[in-house]
Amino acid sequence: MDVGLGLPIGDPPSLLDWARRADAGPFSTVGLLDRVVYDNPEPLVTLAAIIGATTRIRVQTEVLLAPLREPVLLAKQAATLDRISGGRLTLGIGLGAWEDDYCAIGADFHRRGRRLDEQMPILRSIWAGEAARPGLGFVGPAPTRRGGPQVLFGGFTAAALARIARWGDGFLCATPPAHADGLLRTVEKEWDQAGRAGRPRMVGQVNAALGPDTVLEEGRAAIAHYYGSSQYARQVLEAWLTTPQQIRGAIAGFADLGADETIVYCWSPDPDQVDRLADIVN
Repeated sequence: MDVGLGLPIGDPPSLLDWARRADAGPFSTVGLLDRVVYDNPEPLVTLAAIIGATTRIRVQTEVLLAPLREPVLLAKQAATLDRISGGRLTLGIGLGAWEDDYCAIGADFHRRGRRLDEQMPILRSIWAGEAARPGLGFVGPAPTRRGGPQVLFGGFTAAALARIARWGDGFLCATPPAHADGLLRTVEKEWDQAGRAGRPRMVGQVNAALGPDTVLEEGRAAIAHYYGSSQYARQVLEAWLTTPQQIRGAIAGFADLGADETIVYCWSPDPDQVDRLADIVN
């Protein structure tokens, strides 16, 4: 079972330190979330800096709000990151649940699923070396593989799970393993019914923090601020992992379900969490 780290968003200058520590440790991936109307670093720009500061670890958006972006430019940006990193990019894609992100750029929140379904064939065709429009030339650079960087979709609806089989390489399951089995099995069923070869890559995600009380207080406050006072925020806090035993249990739980990787998403900006989590993974 591979184990990756979700990077905190509260202190952008610390992220290169986080990434270097993770790159030197046992971790497989570092991931970064995406919002517009929030005090977070833009993920594609930030991951470009992280690629330059690391040598082997994969970088991942989890998840990039693709419907907010023009698809031809997004295809070029993703292919560039993929090529510069030597194929280390995983493009986690989702729709997002905050309408204000869409209002900020004048996009239709209620069409975001249809918008993503319109974008994916454009991305895939550009990554395959086809022209962006009839009569136009090639949009480069070419990614490290013809089909483009690995694409994981996040989401829980029937449409989101079916989209994985049509356009994706796998599933980013951001829910505790106790609630994940049905979702993973549905993805596998959709994959088989679509006639896809092999199997989808399955990646679990849990929220966690390790450290003294100050670190846990920072993490708890960051989660509450990010998700607000909704019922979902309460569910996230209830499922939040704060002990080595809980984190080991979640990683083992996803392994038992057949997942390939678990991303441990950290909320406190304290970079010493990397070393504490490495002790669990080793």
